[in-house]
Order: sequence, then C-alpha cells, then structure tokens
Amino acid sequence: MGNALGLQKLVSLMISSCRGLTDVSLDAMGKGCINLKQMCLRKCCFVSDNGLLAFAKSVGSLEYLQLEECNRITQSGIFGVLSNGGLKSLTLVKCMGIKDISLEVPLPTPCNLLKSLSVRNCPGFGTRSLAMVGKLCPRLQHLDLSGLYGITTAGLLPLLESCEAGLVKVNLSSCLNMTDEVVLALTRLHGETLEFLNLDGCRKITDASLVSIADNCIFLSDLDISRCAITDSGVAALSRVEQLNMQVLSLSGCSGVSNKILPLLKKLGKTLVGLNLQHCNSISSRTIELLVETLWRCDILF
Repeated sequence: MGNALGLQKLVSLMISSCRGLTDVSLDAMGKGCINLKQMCLRKCCFVSDNGLLAFAKSVGSLEYLQLEECNRITQSGIFGVLSNGGLKSLTLVKCMGIKDISLEVPLPTPCNLLKSLSVRNCPGFGTRSLAMVGKLCPRLQHLDLSGLYGITTAGLLPLLESCEAGLVKVNLSSCLNMTDEVVLALTRLHGETLEFLNLDGCRKITDASLVSIADNCIFLSDLDISRCAITDSGVAALSRVEQLNMQVLSLSGCSGVSNKILPLLKKLGKTLVGLNLQHCNSISSRTIELLVETLWRCDILF
C-alpha cells in the first residue's frame, strides 16, 4: 500500500500484533503516508531502530507516536526520532529494548515541539535516559513516568529543572524511589502551572510534600496521594489554603489519615467533586457516613 501511494490522505494509523511488519515495510509505508500525523505500533516484534528512523524521516508531518511492546526499539531509535523535531507527543509502553546507557554520539537537535512524554512500565528507562530527555525536550508540559520503579530523585531533578514551559500534568505513580525532595522541586519550579499530580504508590512521600503543594500550587485541581506516607497534618495543610481549587483528591490506602480529617475534608469539599477514601482503615464508617451527608455533591469512593 505504501509503494502504491494509496495512503497519501491517511492521517492516523494503528498497527497491532502484526508479525509481518518489518523495517522494510515500515520504511515503504512512511514514504507512502506523507500526511500521517498519528502512528501507533503495538506488539510489532520485528520493527527495529532502523525501520523506525527511516519511517520518521519519511513522514515529516508525524506529530503523535505511540510504541507499545516493540522490544527491538532501543534508546538510540527513540532519541533519533526526537531529533527530527516535529513530534508533539511520544508514548512508550513496555518497550523492553530500552536500556539505560550513555549514547556515544553527539547530542541530537532539541525537539522543541514535544509537549507530552509518556514512558510507562519501561524498566530500562532510567537516570541517563531522563537526563537526555531533559536536554532534548525543554518544552514539556505533560510528563507520565508511571511504573518506572528504577528512577531516583537524583535522576528526575535535572529533568524538572530543564522544563522551561512549565509542567501542567505529572504522573509519577508507582515510582517507588521518589521522595519529598522531588515534590518540593516540582512545586517550586512548576507550582504556577501544575494542575494534575499523581503520586500513587510513592511510599516515601510525606506531609512535607503536601505542605509544599499547599504553598505553591494554587491551580492544582487533581491530586492522587494514594498509598503515600501522609497523615492528618498533611491534609490539614491543604485545607488551610483558601484559594486552592481542588476538585479530585485520592487518599486511598493512606493508613496515616484518621477520623480527624472530617472537618478538613468538609472545608476542601467546597470545591471537591471526587474523593477516594478506599482502604483508609483508620477512618470509621461513621465518619464516612457524615462525609457522604455533608459533601452531597461529591462522588465519594469508600
């Protein structure tokens, strides 16, 4: 189809579990899809860096790229695609070929158009990869690193410092090594733009992070601190900020919060439309009942 030039009007393409797709066919497809803007490759096990780079070079209009379980794609291919400069969004899911190594090549041209980067459950994506992203993608606004349990606070800080545009959405769920230092840096550098923050499962996050969020993030509307080491004191810090416009708050699995948060949540409830209190074993059924009665406009999970 690519060689026949029958795909010139195609703007979006998804190829899933296609064992017949190779570098040669992907290259030919790229030459025939000159107006393609969105591309998703899922479980295409024979596509390598060579095919991906040839495809990206041919399709100059490509803006959105998603690669899922394409295990022959490596760090070299990913950063090569970014150096083309046209991508606005890149998503990588379970790409096991990515290893955290230093590339012995000159730094590619920055990708100033990239606004959204999602790297989920790619265990080889670590500190060196994050450093490269920071240098290549200074205009990031949406960052999803969920499931990257190997990344550390020291590895993430340079990336946060290099994002010039101001981060709006950040997902660090199940990044087990994240500490308060990351949240303090995130809120200090991006507090004026941050609207969504997911720290679900970051067990080293404490009340200190919530204090910093309360002090710096007046536009934050969606906060997930499920399974974090926070207590009533952290929730109290959030409730004291009059201008905070929190709409969704998740405290699921936070054993450190108790019945004492009832008046605090009532105060936050002026703006809340979603509240998750599942598996909060220190909160009684009676407290839940009172919250349901008081926050009748809020959808409460318990």
